[in-house]
Amino acid sequence: MPLRRLTTIVASLALLASANGCANATKLDDKVPYPKAGAETQRHVLQLPPLAEENDVKLELQVGKTMQVDCNRQSFGASLVEHTVQGWGYPYYEVQNISGPISTRMACPQSTETTKFVAANGTGFIVRYNSKLPVVVYIPKGFELRYRTWQPVHEFQAITAE
Repeated sequence: MPLRRLTTIVASLALLASANGCANATKLDDKVPYPKAGAETQRHVLQLPPLAEENDVKLELQVGKTMQVDCNRQSFGASLVEHTVQGWGYPYYEVQNISGPISTRMACPQSTETTKFVAANGTGFIVRYNSKLPVVVYIPKGFELRYRTWQPVHEFQAITAE
């Protein structure tokens, strides 16, 4: 009796998998139950390409807005909090406590305003590069998410003393 029940369960799972198809398995929520975006947030999912030495590579996340700015340096204040999907151990990130924009107060020449991306914390947030899992980031609505990778140059040069 238990073997028959196990066979029925296995057959049901196989039928369910074939009915869903492999194409649907690429959806984020089908793989891991990441939280839905809240009313005031938006969720971004980054699928990074595999690299040979991923431990040497860092991912920089920039959260900000494209704004009209003058010659002063502008930025937003914010913090990046890493959370874990309960029961899975997979990380996801949430930008919190966003404030500003803040600016230096230099005297700028007239008509020097330009359109520029103003990032939180000026430079962004550095996180681990991992192509095996999606990088899931929740940011406040009205903000953009940009990213870039940082990779070391593996050539060392000798410094000689004078």
